[in-house]
Amino acid sequence: MNPLPLPAAVLFDLDGTLADTAPDLAHALNETLRHYGRPPLPFAQIRPVVSHGGIALIQLGFGMAPEEPGFEERRQHLLQVYQDNLYRETRLFDGMETVLETLEQRGIAWGVVTNKPSWLTDPLMRALGLDQRTPAIVSGDTCPERKPHPLPILHACKLLAVPPEHCWFVGDAGRDMQAARAAGCLPIGATFGYLHPDDPVENWGSVLDIDHPRALLELLEQSETT
Repeated sequence: MNPLPLPAAVLFDLDGTLADTAPDLAHALNETLRHYGRPPLPFAQIRPVVSHGGIALIQLGFGMAPEEPGFEERRQHLLQVYQDNLYRETRLFDGMETVLETLEQRGIAWGVVTNKPSWLTDPLMRALGLDQRTPAIVSGDTCPERKPHPLPILHACKLLAVPPEHCWFVGDAGRDMQAARAAGCLPIGATFGYLHPDDPVENWGSVLDIDHPRALLELLEQSETT
């Protein structure tokens, strides 16, 4: 494809795009399973579900529907374990710190738009040392709507004072790409993230996909030459 215009800002999904949170969420699910007398699940089975949140994790672990008795109790237990272990193993994906530093060095704004609630997002961003590096940290409860609605992305663009058409959005799920397209951003799929079999990459509608954070640096270098 033709080189992309250089962006004024790059926005990231959090879980499965900016940070590898799956080990700690898998720990929270397995601790919840143990608490309720169930055997733990292998990490490889949990990882694809992580981006879909606590409801999906409880459905995976217990085979329960959200309306069933005991579902919400289990979900709350999982969230408490996760809150207590937010930064046990979570780290930025390999190469992502270099991406952020490069954006900052080149005067390109960046931010985070996640469906994670702020009471989890904010302490995690602090633990990652990122909370003071961007004014745009938009959580699932920041706006009246969440992704795939475009409102959170539009809000982040406002916080960065960047028109959405001059912004790239990087995410690892179809809802991320849907929200980015609706907001007018360039949707970039992160195939190194948590790919759910019910949400195949070919259905995302991304303009292009990257299999490693450093591929963003290549896109920026190509853009600068246009």
